[in-house]
Amino acid sequence: MTKSWKLKEIVVMSALAVVFAVVYLLFTQLGNILFGMFGLLVYEFIFGIWFIVSIITAYIIRKPGAALISETIAAAVELLIGNASGPRLLLTGVVQGIGPELVFAATGWKRYSLPILMLAGMGASVTSFIMGYFLSGYNALDPSYVSTMLTVRLVSGALLAGLLGKWLSDQLANTGVLNGFALGKEHKKRVGTKNDRKSTAS
Repeated sequence: MTKSWKLKEIVVMSALAVVFAVVYLLFTQLGNILFGMFGLLVYEFIFGIWFIVSIITAYIIRKPGAALISETIAAAVELLIGNASGPRLLLTGVVQGIGPELVFAATGWKRYSLPILMLAGMGASVTSFIMGYFLSGYNALDPSYVSTMLTVRLVSGALLAGLLGKWLSDQLANTGVLNGFALGKEHKKRVGTKNDRKSTAS
């Protein structure tokens, strides 16, 4: 899957996975606190943060496998640095990466607009929720409560993974550190077009 990848793309993907593994672990602790204080539904409001590395990596690199592999690596690193979930966490990473990967695959890995990124975040919400339904006992809950959980997770995936992921990536692109990547090249082209329009207008 990474046969056509450049070394720098693999390095950046790995670095992002490590960084967000730490973020994921911190949010796991926060989520446990929220769950203890307010119950299961409140946990859903922050669930989208656990999908964000797949969105950011795919948006920056724009190659098949970016979402799936980055999310899986992040899960593996999170497990190594202290998450107590065990091997199941690796399965979680794979499942969370499959959702956005399927969305990007549906576009031929060629469209990375905000709606597509938000839809990718929602894709992760769907696949992760299916896993949770069968492995975390959601099927024992009231159906209306489960529906509310899914709705909140879909919104969280769209906003915290899709929207926030795009914003963070664009901020990185603005610094110039991504000039050698697909997003950086697109950003330079967009800025150049704007400058040309300004020059023409003046």
